[in-house]
Amino acid sequence: MSAQEFPHKEFDDLLAANAEYQKTFKYSGLTGQAKQGLAIVTCMDSRINPLSVVGMRSGDAKILRNAGARVTEDVLRTLVLASYLLNVDRVLVMPHTDCRMAKSDEPEIHATLQEQFGVDTRSLEFRTVSDQVGALKIDVQRIRSYPLIRKGVTVAGAIYDVSNGSITPIDC
Repeated sequence: MSAQEFPHKEFDDLLAANAEYQKTFKYSGLTGQAKQGLAIVTCMDSRINPLSVVGMRSGDAKILRNAGARVTEDVLRTLVLASYLLNVDRVLVMPHTDCRMAKSDEPEIHATLQEQFGVDTRSLEFRTVSDQVGALKIDVQRIRSYPLIRKGVTVAGAIYDVSNGSITPIDC
């Protein structure tokens, strides 16, 4: 296998797309710093293009994604690094409308995965939310009160609307 081959043909389309991407690649001058000092915590939902939503480009912000845009231990770990080493002085926590994690509770998600796919996921916590605004406020406060985040980092919350592209700030 050469350096430019995946062992699985299911990824051939990605290699072809990457070859095209390389022809116009323009980001070699970027550093690992967040040029605009922003980190965005958002959902893994593919309808969200976090940089475009806030009018930024590659290199401007750090993007942290997971199911439901929840502030997990891994998010906190990453924000500690970003706040000290990568120029982050603002954090936007941005869940979205029409999110699967806000439409079901934990037992329902586990049951769906068991019934439809035969996989027992009860050892996982998916962090579903019945009150998306309430969960957002808790997550914002979790970052604000985390003792290892660099002092002076500003944290805010907003909900992204996947139907029209707007963000609505939430008073946290």
